[in-house]
This record gives sequence, structure tokens and C-alpha cells, in this order.
Amino acid sequence: MNITGKVCLVTGGSRGIGAAVAIALATAGADVSFTSRHNDSAAEKVRAAIEKLGRRSHFVAGDLRDPSAAASCVRETQQALGNPSVLIHCAGGPVPGNILEVTQEAWYGAFDLHLHAAFHLCRLVIPNMLTEREGAIILVSSVAGLRGCPKSVAYSVVKGALPQFCRSLARDFGDSNIRVNCVAPGVIRTRFQDYLTPEQVRNNIENRIPLKREGTPQDVASVILTLVQNDFITGETFTVDGGMTMRIV
Repeated sequence: MNITGKVCLVTGGSRGIGAAVAIALATAGADVSFTSRHNDSAAEKVRAAIEKLGRRSHFVAGDLRDPSAAASCVRETQQALGNPSVLIHCAGGPVPGNILEVTQEAWYGAFDLHLHAAFHLCRLVIPNMLTEREGAIILVSSVAGLRGCPKSVAYSVVKGALPQFCRSLARDFGDSNIRVNCVAPGVIRTRFQDYLTPEQVRNNIENRIPLKREGTPQDVASVILTLVQNDFITGETFTVDGGMTMRIV
């Protein structure tokens, strides 16, 4: 897909992977609408970066755990920029605890933000993609959804559901030229990793990640941009983790 002049909608776009994706899309010529829970200095920084590249931008504040927020961000994007040809669902957050520790509220909240939001967003953007016979959807999963991850049952389950959601959508809408793919980041240096102790960071780099470094949001954003632009990839999940999940020892 040539995204020059296309409208892209990025959730969770004010920080981390989402911010890197929003800027990468704008660099490639797209107009970008992005969401976050708060309209703060981080959101303003991303908006300014997009507009500095000569592209249109729009920001929507909202908590995507609420289905009405998904409707609002799509509606506001359509009104401000036009119908989205590209949807990137990056919004998310950690949900610690095993099944005996995680609260019912946290369990349901994880589904609402990571999975149910994707459901509502896709239902809202796919109809116009069908009309245009073109579209790209990228869902951000995690290596925690592909392998066993201790004390992270809710997060692992919802992230594990996203690759199958991706495959189902890709199969249903491939004949309308709508491509759906997934990325599964590993240890990426964002606020998500701030809970790690210096010892845990060192163990990740020295013993767990073959490439001997943490990833960056730009590492993930470059893969997402490729998946948006490549017209012959759909239904796949791409791991971006420095080789962490392919190792035996």
C-alpha cells in the first residue's frame, strides 16, 4: 500500500511503540490520527512531530476500555482527516499477577483494552475498507502471548488471543484486499519496562536476548510500517524480540 495521503489511526500513540509508529507513518507520507488516555505534553510532542513532517494530525483522548471511546476516536478521525485506510492498535498496559492474584476487575479490564477495543475498532473501520477495497490492520500482541510468562495470566491470555483474531479477520476479508497482521514485541525499552530492577535488565541483556540489547520502539515501528506497505503479507504474526523466544538455552 502506498500510504502517501492515506489516513492512519494509531491507538496508544502518545508514547512508546505507538508514538514511534505514528511518526514512522507520517514520515512515509500518511496523515495520522492517534489516541491516548490523556491530552498531555507527550501527545503534543507527537502531534508536533507529525505536523513538522508536513502531514495532518489529529489527537483523540479516551479510555479504550469503554466501547464508546472506540466509536469516538473513529468518528473524530473521520471528521478531522477522513476514513482510516490503516488501523494500528497499540494501546495496552501491564496486568501483573497469576490467576490467584489478579483481580476480577483487572482481568476484565485487560480484555476490554487489548482485545475488546480491537473488536470495536475493527468493526468500525472495516466497512469503509470494504468499500475502498483496500485496508491494513496491525494488532500489537506480545511474546508473552506466544510463550509461557509467569505471573502475567491476564496479559498473556489477551495478547495470545490477538494473533488468532488477526488470522480470522485476514481470512474473512482477504478477498476484499484488506490485510491483517500482528506483531509480538519482546523486551522493548518503554515505560512498560520501568518496573524491572537493574539486575533484571542486566539478566535480560546478558542471558535472555541473543542480540544482547533491549529493543527500541523504532525497531517495532519499522516492522509495522513494512506490514502496512507490503501488499502480499496477511494473517501473520511477526516477533520482534532480538531472538529471545527462539532460543532453547
